[in-house]
Amino acid sequence: MHGAACGIAAAALFGASAPVAKLLLPDARPLVLAALLYAGAAIALTVGRIARARRRAADGADRTHAEPRLRRSDLPTLALVALTGGMIGPVLMLVGLERVSGVAGSLLLNLEAPFTMLVAVALFREHVGRGGMLAAALIVGGGLALAWDAGDFSAAPLGALALAGACIAWAIDNNLTQKLSLRDPVAIVQMKAAGAALGNAALAAWLDSAAGTPGARVVAAALVLGALSYGASILLDVYALRLVGAAREAAYFATAPFFGALLAVPLLGEHIGVREAVAALLMVAGVRLLLRERHEHAHRHEPLVHEHVHTHEDGHHRHAHGESVSDGVAHSHVHEHETLEHAHAHVSDAHHRHEH
Repeated sequence: MHGAACGIAAAALFGASAPVAKLLLPDARPLVLAALLYAGAAIALTVGRIARARRRAADGADRTHAEPRLRRSDLPTLALVALTGGMIGPVLMLVGLERVSGVAGSLLLNLEAPFTMLVAVALFREHVGRGGMLAAALIVGGGLALAWDAGDFSAAPLGALALAGACIAWAIDNNLTQKLSLRDPVAIVQMKAAGAALGNAALAAWLDSAAGTPGARVVAAALVLGALSYGASILLDVYALRLVGAAREAAYFATAPFFGALLAVPLLGEHIGVREAVAALLMVAGVRLLLRERHEHAHRHEPLVHEHVHTHEDGHHRHAHGESVSDGVAHSHVHEHETLEHAHAHVSDAHHRHEH
């Protein structure tokens, strides 16, 4: 349930960015705005990490009870995350949107969720049953209904391929981020946002030399929006990836356009019509089905050594410590899992990537 809450909250914050960013676009070119949004996220998370470190120092907390640090071995994966999700995806999206109609672009961008699920299941050993697939189809169907318009549906082949490529890039980003999600999520998103901000700023200087610096009010608004709709949203999304896996996270996050549509009513003067109502019904049905999905069977855990935040209250973390740690206290350290066979309800988190 916590993973679902994080995924839906992340979708709500990100979806809300669309109508607000639309208000800022007349005064800021797309790549410049993207750089500012990611910069806002990076600044907010940097301040958060500093505040957290000071608070822990004041409380006398030690590393045993903190989130695991990123390691040097994680840097290549983190670089790929910033490259695919922060640079390749946005650039391909811009290339594609220039060559397709608005209707075609909105529909094609819904490919991110099924592509993420496909990569998660095919390459990263996640499991999604029939109920989960049906739930995801309902949610994606709601997104398609929301994007559908009776207007012009035209798409040059290059534009359609570019948008599909953007969705593949984001699918890879989501799954690679899931691999890192046992590390400190704040550090992951901070570095990802900083890399994306620098990358988009460099691309803006290279591809759009005519783009100037927006006014102070636009810059301030973009930084605040980035802190919430990119920083907080992506942070919650990393927690969702950790708790439920990339495939289910993609389904929850696919509700983002509906939250944007809701906020567009007061901000942009738009209204809720039949299309929006149909989208809402499909998405609510999909989320409800996903929340009620039960996946339980006898399964075997092979020996595993890793590090992540855990408590001693579940059946996977009954190990001894050199110091006394209460069962309900969350803490992290390198630990070893012995072979274990049991049956219980589970999702494709870090401990449940097994054959079915």
